[in-house]
Amino acid sequence: MEKTAINQKTEYYKISTFIFLYFFTWSASIGLLAIWLGQKANLSGTVIGTVFAVNGIFSVILKPIYGYILDKIGMSKYLLYFVVLMSALMAPFFIYVYQPLLMSNTLLGIIVGAIYLSFAWYAGVAACESYTDRYSRLNGMEFGQIRMWGSLGWAVASSFSGLLFNLSPAYNFMMGSVASLIMLAVLLSLKVNVHSTHADEVLTKEKIVPADVYALLRNRKFWAFCLYVAGVAWMMFIAEQQFSRYFVTFFEDVHQGNAVFGYLGTVQSGMEFIMYMVIPLFVNFIGAKRGLLIVGMVVGARLIISGLCESHLLISVLKPLYGLEICLLLVSVFKYIAEHFDKRVNATMYLLGYQAMLYVGNVVVSSPAGILYDRIGFENTYIIMGGIALLFTLVSLFTLSACQSKWRQSGSLDIARNNMTR
Repeated sequence: MEKTAINQKTEYYKISTFIFLYFFTWSASIGLLAIWLGQKANLSGTVIGTVFAVNGIFSVILKPIYGYILDKIGMSKYLLYFVVLMSALMAPFFIYVYQPLLMSNTLLGIIVGAIYLSFAWYAGVAACESYTDRYSRLNGMEFGQIRMWGSLGWAVASSFSGLLFNLSPAYNFMMGSVASLIMLAVLLSLKVNVHSTHADEVLTKEKIVPADVYALLRNRKFWAFCLYVAGVAWMMFIAEQQFSRYFVTFFEDVHQGNAVFGYLGTVQSGMEFIMYMVIPLFVNFIGAKRGLLIVGMVVGARLIISGLCESHLLISVLKPLYGLEICLLLVSVFKYIAEHFDKRVNATMYLLGYQAMLYVGNVVVSSPAGILYDRIGFENTYIIMGGIALLFTLVSLFTLSACQSKWRQSGSLDIARNNMTR
């Protein structure tokens, strides 16, 4: 029994290191993509907007495909190997392919870049998170207590990636490629026990077939969940896209506002790291549905108060709450999907019903939101978006399916918590 516990700890460290390195690599390189496109590829704001729109389109197409593949191959790591290898090609791709293409044949560069970025990052991150959720449940771990290391990886890279970028963006990309190779070594050493005591709860002998996807699309629960994403998650993420522009207006000196916003980003990442430790236990206690509803109420309240507040201190307190929302949303989403959808379509449901839906919102709502910012101001727009989030939260109270509320003790191996108490 003790040997099993030691092995579990070892695998927990491995999967956590994998997630840490993945988000570290993303933050150090792709997190600065917009700046790189403007300063190094010499693209205008309009063209950069087109780049992100095309990236979103390819991501929406690829995410359900990744989900289907994950459900098809079960706990096999082949798809993750592909994602990591694509990530390892970051330096040569950006330096020798992407930048030259954008400067010589912009349209072709945009398309090629969208394909690569979706394979490695925009759809890749969803595949990694979905696999991690399944791995955690298979081994009696908590997804949130693994995913928290991703937030730490993002924060660590953010602390110096800008300085490295000022020296040369090539250094960021080379660091990303090296980190990806280390990530590959960790993934190769990760052991998967498909015969664990939790295997029957997570895995199924019957693999997904196209008919299962069709049945999912006809499932009322699927569309009820998508309705929640459209009303709450869209408002949450789209409001965040240009929140920095609104935030700096509370400061007389825009440079001071930029600096404070950066500091709060670090606070937010730290909050995410801490919250991922405790939120899985909280969601187990209250149930995934209540977790989703609380997210909706917090998002709605934060946006409305953001639109009404006139103090830079209050807006500074509100900003890090976004980290709490992200943690509670992601943990609740995975637990809700695991409880209400067939094991055969678990990954497909996450990448299609949640991840792809988020990007649909990015395509559909981002532009109208930008128009409202210009016409009626950030304040009124945020009040409207907060009201929409609260309205859809109320609707979801009746449309989302009830979830079990339980306090998992002996049935779950809370490794991260045990390590902290020793």
